[in-house]
Amino acid sequence: MKFVIVTGLSGSGKSEAMRVLEDMGFYCIDNLPPALITKFAELCYHPNSSIDKVALGIDIRGREFFEKLHESLNYLKKENYKYEILYLDCSDAVLLKRYKMTRRNHPLAKNMQIPEGIKKERKIMESLKDRADCIIDTTNMKPKDLKEEINRIYSNGEKNLNLTISVVSFGFKHGILADADLVFDVRFLPNPYYVEELRDKTGDEQVVRDYVMNSKVSEEFYNKLLDMIHFLVPQYIEEGKQHLVIGIGCTGGRHRSVTISNLISEDLSNKGYRVVRKHRDSMLR
Repeated sequence: MKFVIVTGLSGSGKSEAMRVLEDMGFYCIDNLPPALITKFAELCYHPNSSIDKVALGIDIRGREFFEKLHESLNYLKKENYKYEILYLDCSDAVLLKRYKMTRRNHPLAKNMQIPEGIKKERKIMESLKDRADCIIDTTNMKPKDLKEEINRIYSNGEKNLNLTISVVSFGFKHGILADADLVFDVRFLPNPYYVEELRDKTGDEQVVRDYVMNSKVSEEFYNKLLDMIHFLVPQYIEEGKQHLVIGIGCTGGRHRSVTISNLISEDLSNKGYRVVRKHRDSMLR
């Protein structure tokens, strides 16, 4: 029996996560009052039940029941009903941007500004986040990225470390990456911008990757960078970090940074880490 409680900050992607789980065969119920979780769990875990995968969506819309949530979770644990909590998180700046794009108001911001509502919700949800088995930070994710991440977690039975690694390429001329934990400057690597036939391409194309990496300096730098990242990631996991953002910057964010970001992402994914790849400026001029 797979019993998943999906929760997190409003605007962080919970509805999208529920749709993905439903497509994966989960029996999904959104916004179930927390007081009813125990009754529903009893039905699901009944010997005659035909349900083997359940996802319950719980969010701040049910705040009048929210105080009962921890009581219900403690009951499930006491009765040995196994469950997992999937918590979706996101930075305040991106949440605010999403609300402005959709022209929707935050559920707690009826009598206040949206940033205040986000701050209030984050404080309310803090204790639930602490109980989460898996935390996905959707700050640098598109819907397809979230779909792939959830599929990795719940399709493949992966025993994920509670860490999401975002590898983000960017161009220094467009501004440094604001939310990066680690930033590496690759502006010293061979620059395809000065090769006319490569200028309008990006590091996603093999011909650009080959050009960037076809030097001893590039090869030595990349090996040293990987060695450092391989050392650092387990330390962040040990420290309890839930989201690590690695920024790779070149001048414009189209060639060298994209190349190195792709290589790092592929390496970390092959090692079993949960990786989100994003190219912030690759389509800018």
